[in-house]
Amino acid sequence: MSSKKRHFLFGYGSLISATSRAKTGETGQTWPVLLSGYQRYWSIMTSEFGMSSVAVVRDENANCNGVLIEIDENELPAFDEREQGYQRALISPSQLKTYQGRSLPEGDVWIYYSQTITHPSQHCPIVLSYLDVILAGCLDIGHDFAHDFVHMTQGWQHELVNDRQEPRYPRVQPELDTTELTEWLTLATDQPTKMFLDTYEA
Repeated sequence: MSSKKRHFLFGYGSLISATSRAKTGETGQTWPVLLSGYQRYWSIMTSEFGMSSVAVVRDENANCNGVLIEIDENELPAFDEREQGYQRALISPSQLKTYQGRSLPEGDVWIYYSQTITHPSQHCPIVLSYLDVILAGCLDIGHDFAHDFVHMTQGWQHELVNDRQEPRYPRVQPELDTTELTEWLTLATDQPTKMFLDTYEA
């Protein structure tokens, strides 16, 4: 049996989506988990794509849901490049709790986090091409998980744009069925349903 140390990422945004992860590199088994000690926000991490992303900051009174993702150490540089603007740090496995009562594996657990939050703006709003990817990944896990993503994320009141006709997110998934997503988007953003009717070009 190999004694090589195992490595894991805590994914709390687009990394929740298996399809999105595969666009960057190879990953292994995943575990839906709750992380204590971090708060998730909508934040401008870069102005390159004209959009905001989700980011976490340390907050001992907060919780954040996500997925524990097994990853080979050799794959980490590719994900570091993907997550430019964030810092990667180790977190304690004691901060993690599973959704389904499964035992968690042992190894180094990494998180991409931010020191500060920059609120979304008119020039870098929340965009559906990114949010769709996250919500679809959450719903693949289950409705309770998607519900927790919505309620454990701060900043839904900020500027939001339906960019599906001209997606800004570089790892957009235009093949997604947006019908079910509309219900969740309405819940999360308190926007009228008509805001989400425009979908991706066939």
